[in-house]
Amino acid sequence: MIGANRLVIAAAGSGKTTYLVEQALKIRDQRVLITTYTESNEAEIRQKFFDLAGRIPANVVITTWFSLLITHGVLPFQGGVFDFPVRGMLLVQSQSAVRFVDRRGIAVCWPDNNIARHYFDPRGQVYSDKLAKLVIRCNERSGGAVIDRLSRVFPHVFVDEVQDLAGYDLDILEALARSRVRLLMVGDPRQVTYLTHNERRLARYADGGIAEFLQTLPQKLKIEIDDTSLNRSHRNSAVICAVSSRLFPALAATQACDCASCRQSPPAHAGMFLLRRADYAEYLATVRPMQLRDKITSRGVDPASPVMNFGESKGRGFDHVVILPTGPMQKWLADPQTALAAQSRARLFVAITRARHSVAIAMDWKAASLPPGFSLYERPAV
Repeated sequence: MIGANRLVIAAAGSGKTTYLVEQALKIRDQRVLITTYTESNEAEIRQKFFDLAGRIPANVVITTWFSLLITHGVLPFQGGVFDFPVRGMLLVQSQSAVRFVDRRGIAVCWPDNNIARHYFDPRGQVYSDKLAKLVIRCNERSGGAVIDRLSRVFPHVFVDEVQDLAGYDLDILEALARSRVRLLMVGDPRQVTYLTHNERRLARYADGGIAEFLQTLPQKLKIEIDDTSLNRSHRNSAVICAVSSRLFPALAATQACDCASCRQSPPAHAGMFLLRRADYAEYLATVRPMQLRDKITSRGVDPASPVMNFGESKGRGFDHVVILPTGPMQKWLADPQTALAAQSRARLFVAITRARHSVAIAMDWKAASLPPGFSLYERPAV
């Protein structure tokens, strides 16, 4: 890590969090900031420090992305752009600061020169989708003081799950890359199931395009893009790696790790299967997989057995999973040339790569031949 800005593209199950923590533990004489989008991933990073070192070193600070932006990007610079106190952040799921909707159905927002209305709700909370934009504005108004201060406090900034960042978040990454900070970014562009916000700015890079964005920056920033160091999965079998890699043919295919601890004999039930709906209940009782669905309203789930949404399962691992695919996912399985929307593609990838040993897709197959790598599940003979 030390010496250059770096993006490491990590395969599912490659030990990304372990790698990140090990890199941080190598730095003892300077402060290290580790930031990530979700609170669950922040907790996972903290736990990994205790697993590997028994503690979180005093020189390491772990925080979520939004907390970082509020604490170091807005609060210290309130007087430069606005003169009222910040009351925290309001998490929004859609476009904020909407003033009215015109006759065409297009939302018209308060202009960004109206600081109080564009960036804040009436209570003084920053809208989550405007937070990164506000940080950039504070940085510009202060002559770069936001990024300069951050780089002085934290000479090393690690960004985990970097593929979740979008819009003005990418401007912040660029500003950090231009500063004295040594920037380490780790993520998997195939797993964009969440985004910090849906911002029109730099939208072309929102669906896993972090490497493409970094490649547009000046070469003098010396951002190394490493797609080999974490390209082996310690979780997934070879057939699971092969099938999941077909979802993203433009990216290097993930390889199954061949180290001794990962080459232990698989259980009797292993592989990729298509599961008839008529066999679903028997499969749950026999294999005891984790059910993975698109959303809480998805049909076909057995509420008496464990179940998770695709996005919720991100970062988790299970011996066996059974996937209830959406209609577009079923069409892609039948014909991989069929277009699959970016979010559907990412969610199917996440679902498949949660499994260590077996993946079953619950759907009645009508085509003459099975997809490559799949078998049709057959009930064990009684």
